[in-house]
Amino acid sequence: MVGPSAAAGPAISLRKIEETAPALVSLYKSASVSLTKSGMNGERAAVYLVLDYSGSMREYYKDGSVQALADRVLGLSAHLDDDGRVPVVFFSTDVDAVTDMVLGDHQGRIDAIVAGLGHMGKTSYHLAMDAVIDHYLDSGSTAPALVVFQTDGGPISKHAAERYLCKAARLPLFWQFVGFGNKRSTQFDFLRKLDDLAVPAKRPVDNAGFFHAGSDPRRVSDAELYDRLLAEFPQWLAAARAQAIVG
Repeated sequence: MVGPSAAAGPAISLRKIEETAPALVSLYKSASVSLTKSGMNGERAAVYLVLDYSGSMREYYKDGSVQALADRVLGLSAHLDDDGRVPVVFFSTDVDAVTDMVLGDHQGRIDAIVAGLGHMGKTSYHLAMDAVIDHYLDSGSTAPALVVFQTDGGPISKHAAERYLCKAARLPLFWQFVGFGNKRSTQFDFLRKLDDLAVPAKRPVDNAGFFHAGSDPRRVSDAELYDRLLAEFPQWLAAARAQAIVG
């Protein structure tokens, strides 16, 4: 579970990473550099990962891009949360799975989960967002949460996605959207719009960010990925604390 936000140092030590997940050591060290740059050292937060399982994502699962993102998120999470676990939501037309990635069993975990899933459907953000909200509320946590939400296109219901994002703005949840695919695609216009939704007219704080990882997300360096994942989270955290959304 997430402990006090004022705690010093990483939630999980380098030694524990070396013992339980040696393949993540370089990611863990890279995440530490980005956390220091963003002033987030010693902060505590739950970390969620939401993965697009729509049909157009097939190649990103096959080439290891999704597993690579999951490993990187797990490496970041080890600094922020001491349970060594990242809840993972797979979504397409509906929610396909709600499961976990853990430090001691992360390698090949994405392929293992996907092997048990069915048809790859369409893209429906709001049901995945609802699953994260439910998981967070059920956990009883009052700590902030960073939700890394990966997708390769816009949702089938833009209205529902916007409504859920605005509804979630009063909860301690920050949504960091990550786009996979052609940077020139109009598929991501909606995510750019979500990133810029009016405050306070539509939501009390800016609770979302977006960055594009391109058509080969594995080519984004670990350092750049962590910098981008943490680019807007500190500002949201300060604003959410100022409005008592985060204690």
